[in-house]
Amino acid sequence: MKSLSGSLLLGVSVLLLSELTVSAVSLGLSPNLQQFFSGDSVSLSCVEDGQTGGGWTVKRTRGNQTEDCGAAGSGSGSSCILSSVSPSDSGLYWCGTSSGLSSDWINISVSDGPFILEIPALPVLTGSDVTLCCRARNASTVEADLHKNGEFVAAGGNFTIRKVQQSDEGLYWCHIDLSGSSPQSRLRVKDPPPTTSDPPTSSSSSSSSSSNSAPPPGSQSSSSLFIPVSAALGSVVLLVLVVVLMLLLWRKHKGPDEVTYSHVIIRGQRSAGETPAQSSEPDVVYSSVRSGN
Repeated sequence: MKSLSGSLLLGVSVLLLSELTVSAVSLGLSPNLQQFFSGDSVSLSCVEDGQTGGGWTVKRTRGNQTEDCGAAGSGSGSSCILSSVSPSDSGLYWCGTSSGLSSDWINISVSDGPFILEIPALPVLTGSDVTLCCRARNASTVEADLHKNGEFVAAGGNFTIRKVQQSDEGLYWCHIDLSGSSPQSRLRVKDPPPTTSDPPTSSSSSSSSSSNSAPPPGSQSSSSLFIPVSAALGSVVLLVLVVVLMLLLWRKHKGPDEVTYSHVIIRGQRSAGETPAQSSEPDVVYSSVRSGN
């Protein structure tokens, strides 16, 4: 039973520790935009350490249906090329595994309208500059009003946000009177990765957490940069519970130690010359007890 418990415990430990080691995977998109005109070409791929990540598949959700992106475009599972997009290709795109892990998602909108808002699909680093542009089908800039979260921001064609901060996150779109509005897209902002000389602070950690988007429906979140601390703590707690359970099962199977009585010797303690009949005290029995297996 000891060897069986030890083997089972070792197997569970290896399994739990392997779950904590997951490579950082993100969804790459070219061009880096969220809005496209019908007929545009879009390339998506699962990127791991700068290379296409094996074991990951580009997935998408349109309406209530989730499918592999490769089913509609060309390329392998870890990459997908949509050569001529249409409004039906609008939806959430991300990288996922068969076990349910997923990267951050990107919301792609395809429009048949006269103009779109060119806005980055990938998160923008705090402190950097970003330009939002209202673009027509002929690639020219159009004069329009920029709106954020339902409020007017500015008028023009190109809108540059300098030294981006977390407060710049929000839902943006272009609007032209008598022509309508472009699709709405969210600008995401995140802190740059920490360096060895500049350790992360509590404020930067909370900002980075707020910039992560929610995972797609039906999938588990696996950050594109790090495994969540909560998952690591949960695995450690589970490992401790498994150890305790194994010890309880082992003790229950072993049971209490058996006791063997042996080497019983009767010794009479009398005075010299005293007969049993003359003795007033009862015989005393001495024995030695030995614990045996």
